[in-house]
Amino acid sequence: MNRSRGRPRDDTADERILDAALEALLSKGYDGFSMDAVAAQAGCAKTTLYRRWPSQDHLIVAVVARMQQDVDVADTGDIRRDLVRYLTAIAAGLNRMRRAGRPETAGGSSAGVIAEITAAAARHEDIGLAVQRMFEHRNKVPLELIERAKARGDLPADLDAEVLFDQLAGGLYYRVLVTQRPVGPSYVDRLVKTALAKKGTEE
Repeated sequence: MNRSRGRPRDDTADERILDAALEALLSKGYDGFSMDAVAAQAGCAKTTLYRRWPSQDHLIVAVVARMQQDVDVADTGDIRRDLVRYLTAIAAGLNRMRRAGRPETAGGSSAGVIAEITAAAARHEDIGLAVQRMFEHRNKVPLELIERAKARGDLPADLDAEVLFDQLAGGLYYRVLVTQRPVGPSYVDRLVKTALAKKGTEE
């Protein structure tokens, strides 16, 4: 009789690990993040983590990717409102990462985890590719939203959807990584309004 070798794969391990990693990242920040602590919190061996994610950076990228996948994109027929809603949710996630590992009473702002992921992507080719895949996967949905708005005639037919979205998303990340200024709903609304006005879509 044939018997399978080794332990059967624990299909719940990934979710437990990602939950524990998110908790560790938000409470300790990038510098305080520990694979040992994540393994202990998830109730699994550290080797289980490294079989799935070969380094701390890979695991953190996976955590951020899952957060972004949870952001809903609604098509209400009002492209400005839909873009504002989506980008406001993205901004909320960025702000959450900016507060990671920082006391609630801490003043000012920090690029924090976002800057560390950017630096890791620049240092390591495989992490850079993982980050690229993360953004390519996430950006498909808002790009489709823009294309549907073009098909309805709400945006110019010759509008480059990718360039428009680059302008919007780039504005958020520039503000977080470079100026480190607030990226709240008010800023998002002004960003979208200005970008669409330049395309001749705002009265």
